[in-house]
Amino acid sequence: MTQITRRTFAALALGAALVAATPLLAQDGTPHLILTLEDGVVDIELLPEIAPKHVERIVTLTEEGAYDGVVFHRVIDGFMAQTGDVRNGKSDSPDYNLQLAGTGGSDLPNVEAEFNAESFQRGAVGAARSQDPNSFNSQFFITTADASFLDGQYTVFGKVVSGMEAVDALEKGPQERNGAVENPDKIVSAVIEYK
Repeated sequence: MTQITRRTFAALALGAALVAATPLLAQDGTPHLILTLEDGVVDIELLPEIAPKHVERIVTLTEEGAYDGVVFHRVIDGFMAQTGDVRNGKSDSPDYNLQLAGTGGSDLPNVEAEFNAESFQRGAVGAARSQDPNSFNSQFFITTADASFLDGQYTVFGKVVSGMEAVDALEKGPQERNGAVENPDKIVSAVIEYK
């Protein structure tokens, strides 16, 4: 009886470890990134079927609390709002540096592009990156207007299903500074929910 119990326990422990290692497969429903902003809640449906590696990174960082307090460092009226610099843009961190926000990421390796047929329409959520298409790490942007000229050049990994008014209300930066915001709004909290 003791051997059976030990084997059963070992099998259960192994199963739990496998489930923990694949969080997107362990839950029922579609993952949603829920951003609480100063002006409301934004519900972003993540799209693991077309950008699984990007969604996995967002889920991982969100569950670590990495996005809590991160500012929207670049907001261009009629185009998009960018956030997600978990190194330089976390407003309650000793490493917070608004001048460097937009240049940092997490300690995890970069994610390769997962270009897909989803178009950058209003409310699309895309992977921010450098000139290298395979340099997504933690930063992302939400389009506030048609930005289909980005199709095929940036990875779409989510879409806003409610709360665009809170995105529209974000503090914007001047065009002459490429949207860099002097007094940025922030993500108050970020959580993953499965719906």
